[in-house]
Amino acid sequence: MFERLDALVKRCEELDKLLASPNVLGQPALLKKYSKERAELAEIVALYQDYREVEQAILENKQLINADDEILRELAREELAELAPKKESSEKQLKILLLPKDPNDDKNIFLEIRAGTGGDEAALFSADLFRMYLRYAERHRFRVEIMSQSESASGGFKEIIALIEGKGAYSRLKHEKGVHRVQRVPATEAQGRIHTSTVTVAVLAEAKEVDVKIDPEEIRVDVFRSSGPGGQSVNTTDSAVRITHLPSGVVVTCQDEKSQHKNKAKALKVLRARLLERLENERESEIAANRRLQVGTGERSEKIRTYNFSQNRLTDHRIGLTLYKLEEVLSGGLDEIIEALSAHYQVEALKEVAH
Repeated sequence: MFERLDALVKRCEELDKLLASPNVLGQPALLKKYSKERAELAEIVALYQDYREVEQAILENKQLINADDEILRELAREELAELAPKKESSEKQLKILLLPKDPNDDKNIFLEIRAGTGGDEAALFSADLFRMYLRYAERHRFRVEIMSQSESASGGFKEIIALIEGKGAYSRLKHEKGVHRVQRVPATEAQGRIHTSTVTVAVLAEAKEVDVKIDPEEIRVDVFRSSGPGGQSVNTTDSAVRITHLPSGVVVTCQDEKSQHKNKAKALKVLRARLLERLENERESEIAANRRLQVGTGERSEKIRTYNFSQNRLTDHRIGLTLYKLEEVLSGGLDEIIEALSAHYQVEALKEVAH
């Protein structure tokens, strides 16, 4: 580990010299490349330098423990008691920063929310979840663009797909994928009985053309008139677009825009993201790429998180985290949950590296 860290410090020093070089300063593309690399190394190099300072201070205080002066010996013992946990904490952070980085972490995402079991109540909760992620995105200054939506007669969403743009969007929201369960009394329930419904959430990294190339010969494009809740036509022209990727069978439909060309462009973006997800699943596992790896079947037993309105309680079942501030979470206050999930998966990754 320390050999790798020493090499990173050396590379950082090389980059500092390069960034001060007139040759590099005169080439904007090269300057951007080296500046980005330097910025990526800054955190780990600074932490390593702090670690080495703590390590040196520990060494000096260990020598002072044998001093003739009792006051010096006592001060050294106090210092060591403070420095030991600092060293341990810094070492753990360094190990985390040295973990292989998910290549998708800095990418934009497609967030796909679909009503699962529960009929109208599931559709209404789909809308609640979308508003939660929208408010979370606003807090982090992410840009949100709706790619496609299918409304239910009750006013919720059967399905909604949105593009969330912002540095680190994928790293922050990648653990949100799965089945979200809601327990509450629906507005239409006269007897006050609690109903349980589910919503599935998928998080796909946005794929650029260099990531996934789509052969025009391998897609079928169908156009039709847009429709609203209940199937009624809301457009008099064939502006809605359905794209079918023939080799994989993946189908994407977009009908939000009045322009057929805009709907086609949006559908191709979503298709590219879904194909990238399939490729990555194939790399990670010999199991056939299937979107159920993310969201399951939508059955209640597959939940990753439960939102219980009567108890104002949210429980993330993967890490055993329970919070009694459901309203705050649904208003976009997801940071505590997301940070706890990130910490959990970092620890799991460290365990794998140790083995």
